[in-house]
Amino acid sequence: MSGYNIVWAFFGVAILSALAYIFTPKGNDQTVIRTVIIMSLVCCYLMWAITYLAQLHPLIYPKKVGLRPPHQE
Repeated sequence: MSGYNIVWAFFGVAILSALAYIFTPKGNDQTVIRTVIIMSLVCCYLMWAITYLAQLHPLIYPKKVGLRPPHQE
């Protein structure tokens, strides 16, 4: 796990967005189709990136505490 995965995924999403922009079929709804595809890619990327970074650099680190009291006889 490294922070470079975020950068590589961003470039992948940027390339996919450019391809979606270029190869969208012509028609009355071309702008809507482009917008839907690109916004879906961006939203999925942001959701993944935020979750990935939250796991990579947590704000609150887990503390090891005894879950059970020690067994006393």
